[in-house]
Amino acid sequence: MTDFRCIRCHACCRQEGYVRLRPGEADRIARFLEMDLLSFTRKYTRLTRDRQTLSLVEKENKECIFLGNDGCRIHEVKPGQCRDFPLKWKFSEFEKICGWAKNRSRADYNPSMDRPSSSSK
Repeated sequence: MTDFRCIRCHACCRQEGYVRLRPGEADRIARFLEMDLLSFTRKYTRLTRDRQTLSLVEKENKECIFLGNDGCRIHEVKPGQCRDFPLKWKFSEFEKICGWAKNRSRADYNPSMDRPSSSSK
């Protein structure tokens, strides 16, 4: 995993599950969105099942609420859980859905370019 380079396929943003917010992250994201903290938490978060922290809500299709047509709408202030993926944690289906991991497993993958070589189709 030391050679991981995100190719921004956003497959990880389409997985169901918690995106837990660490202390201070809700404040930072709310400021970035130019919202007050209460409005942000009501609109974009939920309490986790263990009632210990907040998690971002998901769209109906289970995508991250902040995944837009051009990628992450809060990329500059995205939660630490997102920044740490997949170097500090990854879900069980990572190799099956991540564009980088799928490309890496191909024989014609060129890791210096972080994408398949131009000769592959």
